[in-house]
Amino acid sequence: MVFARSGLKLLSFESTLISKFSLQKFRPGQKEIIELIINKKDVMAVLPTGGGKSLCFQFPALYLDQLVIVISPLIALMKDQVDSLKKMGIPAGAIYSGQSDQDKIQIFQDIQKGGAYLLYLSPERAQKEGFQNWIKNRKIALFAIDEAHCVSQWGHDFREEYSQLDILKKLRPDIPTLALTASATPMVLADISKQIKLLNPVKRVHGFYRSNLFFQVEICTSDDMKIQLLLSAIRKTPKGRIIIYCGTRKKTEELTIELRRHFEQVGYYHAGLSAQDRVQVQEEFKNNSLRILIATNAFGMGIDQPDVRLVVHFQMPSTIDALYQEMGRAGRDGEPSTCLMLYASKDKGLQSYFIQSSDAPERIKSARWRNLDALVNYSESSECRHSEILTYYQDSQRITNCGHCDNCKPDSDRKIKVPVFEVKQKSKLKKKSNSDVIELNFEQEQLFVELKKWRKQKALELDVPAFIVLSDRTLRQLAFDRPQNFEDLQKIHGIGQDKLERFGADLILILN
Repeated sequence: MVFARSGLKLLSFESTLISKFSLQKFRPGQKEIIELIINKKDVMAVLPTGGGKSLCFQFPALYLDQLVIVISPLIALMKDQVDSLKKMGIPAGAIYSGQSDQDKIQIFQDIQKGGAYLLYLSPERAQKEGFQNWIKNRKIALFAIDEAHCVSQWGHDFREEYSQLDILKKLRPDIPTLALTASATPMVLADISKQIKLLNPVKRVHGFYRSNLFFQVEICTSDDMKIQLLLSAIRKTPKGRIIIYCGTRKKTEELTIELRRHFEQVGYYHAGLSAQDRVQVQEEFKNNSLRILIATNAFGMGIDQPDVRLVVHFQMPSTIDALYQEMGRAGRDGEPSTCLMLYASKDKGLQSYFIQSSDAPERIKSARWRNLDALVNYSESSECRHSEILTYYQDSQRITNCGHCDNCKPDSDRKIKVPVFEVKQKSKLKKKSNSDVIELNFEQEQLFVELKKWRKQKALELDVPAFIVLSDRTLRQLAFDRPQNFEDLQKIHGIGQDKLERFGADLILILN
């Protein structure tokens, strides 16, 4: 990015970062995103949890000495950021329900003085006629939409009020818009751009590789195995905070009762709690009165605790987006931390029930089924987990072997060990109609390895994760059944008409 006065501007970038934010250098992607904003470009930025998203809209306010309007979904999140900015001496305020009229008047009086200011609003507030009239002739440097995945019905946390934020572009097409999220696939990003009417947006995806995180997925044969692995994981994590995600409110409460038999400072959080109780639980977790928190996906947006050492998914979430965003709450201080998912086939049944019970249009349900299948395939994959995540999100950085996941380093001392009894039970499993577990003989195992090599090469050609090409389960069944023609290929799990047309000829060559 070249500026008219690039030497002066770039020097000012660094001095602003040091003097206003007490930071010595930008994180990957931040500076490039800020430069685009300064040049009045619309930007869609994907920076994972802990990747420094907020600096991308806070910096332009200070650098340009102008008002920046930030759309944020949670009052607690807005208040936390405003408090942090004020501590740094940066003018900021938030407008939200329940606030006194005097507080609101003071905010607008401060803005009226001119200069840098960060104003946080809910998406509902942006729909109000009074606000819309107010911004029409106001000098504004940027509209920033945080948690922008909420815009898209293809995303994992769609919110109706977010889909109406195209009003910002309708009223002020001259103001650049920054759409920020911690996790969004290329399809979700395209939908975000369409819904909020961005103008030729530049897409930037950075920072999904977290070298301090150990990724592990364990396929569990019983709830008892999950409990034993969970207890092992907690005992292996004597310091720092722990978050355990469950799929239902009932499970969070049941698991809380179980863990309180073994540990102190255990609490739970779900949307069924009163607003007062939810705030109290968040505060207790924040001040470390609670060390272990069992929660549904209602907990997490905006959570910024640096010392979360362990994130466990006791039940599989609905999408890779949800999984990664929740795992990303681990190790935000850069210290070694573990992300463990305990996966059982009935977890897919729970998520399937949620999809079937939804009132969403069929096209949305179809996308959710595909997202769920992708997560199942990722869970059962034998490829490097960090590498697959980077490719899935089309990150600017790519790796082939991370050395800190259960597939790359199965003997790592960071790995949570499966209880001995459960290892014996798993080893007895044979090929069954209701299992993902297919036992191969030596010749079949060699064919499975050859199929994996082909899949890896095909994934590189298409620039997609290996599990998007074909799952491990599909490759195992191919090696076991060894279909000889297209008709037999169609009988294999995971090979529909599209994949038959794209990969069928290659597979027949290998299998023959």
